[in-house]
Amino acid sequence: MIDIKLVRETPDAVRASQVARGEDPAVVDAILAADDRRRASLRDVESRRAEQNVASKDVGALMGRAQKAKKAGDADADRLMETAQEARGHAARLGDEVKALQEAADAAQGELDKLVRVVGNVVIDGVPPGGEDDFVVRTTVGEPRDFAAEGFEPLDHLALGEKLGAIDMERGAKVSGARFYFLTGVGARLELAILNMALAQAIEAGFTPMVTPTLVLPKVMDGTGYLDAHDDVYHLPSDDLYLTGTSEVALAGYHADEILDLSAGPKRYAGWSACYRREAGSHGKDTRGIIRVHQFQKVEMFSYCRPEDAEAEHERLLAWEQEMLAKIEVPYRVIDTAAGDLGRSAARKFDCEAWVPTQGRYRELTSTSNCTTYQARRLNTRERSGDGKGTRTVATLNGTLGTTRWIVAILENHQQPDGSVVVPQALRPYVGLDVLEPLA
Repeated sequence: MIDIKLVRETPDAVRASQVARGEDPAVVDAILAADDRRRASLRDVESRRAEQNVASKDVGALMGRAQKAKKAGDADADRLMETAQEARGHAARLGDEVKALQEAADAAQGELDKLVRVVGNVVIDGVPPGGEDDFVVRTTVGEPRDFAAEGFEPLDHLALGEKLGAIDMERGAKVSGARFYFLTGVGARLELAILNMALAQAIEAGFTPMVTPTLVLPKVMDGTGYLDAHDDVYHLPSDDLYLTGTSEVALAGYHADEILDLSAGPKRYAGWSACYRREAGSHGKDTRGIIRVHQFQKVEMFSYCRPEDAEAEHERLLAWEQEMLAKIEVPYRVIDTAAGDLGRSAARKFDCEAWVPTQGRYRELTSTSNCTTYQARRLNTRERSGDGKGTRTVATLNGTLGTTRWIVAILENHQQPDGSVVVPQALRPYVGLDVLEPLA
């Protein structure tokens, strides 16, 4: 969630971010009003509590005097006792007022918490405004093959996968329903090769490899922002657990409620996991093949760093993604995603999209997001302040280094007229083959 201090100090920037996302900027005024009510309520609580404390001390003193007078047979004993009882009643009434005021303060806090969660992360300067089609191309790498000049019509990845004995959608649907599949033979080998090459590169870059849980508690799923207006997650009601759509979720929760030492630089993890997505709202989209499926494998980079280092770290994650894409030798472009197409947690996102010949367009293979302090604030992940006396929220970032969808780009871009597929040079040690040959 966003920092309430940011809303107080730079409300215009938060309003501008809302507008860029295509969302209602009026929520900023609602947040400020709720914050004012909360702070006023807390002041009232403290004021009444101070009165209550004074009154309680007076009761004790008066009761002591009354008892002492009674013991001494003083004629004023009854009057003193009456005064003490009145003071006790006044203190009790003040106690009731404190309780009521605290309830009002809690209600104001609850209202503020709800409003703050409605606001997406404040986008970074330079992020293009608008929706899905308003991205900006940062760079384009490589040229698409001219299959017409080569004298043959390219097959799509599913036709190739079936010829190679690599993809079986029919039996996937028989076993699990639509958007499920089997990777068989060289298909399984190719997926494992992609993931192993990604993990090897991550280790070489200093990432700690992790095999993560794929079921997480609600507080972790919520902490990453995936439950906010997000209906793409699988929930297991009997256990109240969520299946993760990326190891980002588990890795974000890994250091929840901890204070990190980032004095030596970012903490970087590379998570390998199965991923699950409902693909809600995708009815009729990408129904052929393995571009949009319910289950897949992925190696995900995740970084914890100081907030002031987050933008530079974002560029590093992107560079590592591009290093991987160079290894599979496919044409691709990098886009700066428009604000309205960002997830709520992201302040900026770069997508790497590979050319898919049979679709005649670029399709996303990887993305990397700078979530600044948005997730870590929810998950209470902090670091020591520079003076060592206090703490502050860290920044989190994530980026895909390899996933099942890469098979689509590899098969289509490296296919040959006879239906075989040349394995990219860097992948060959992992696949164990130079060429994937069609089945007889």
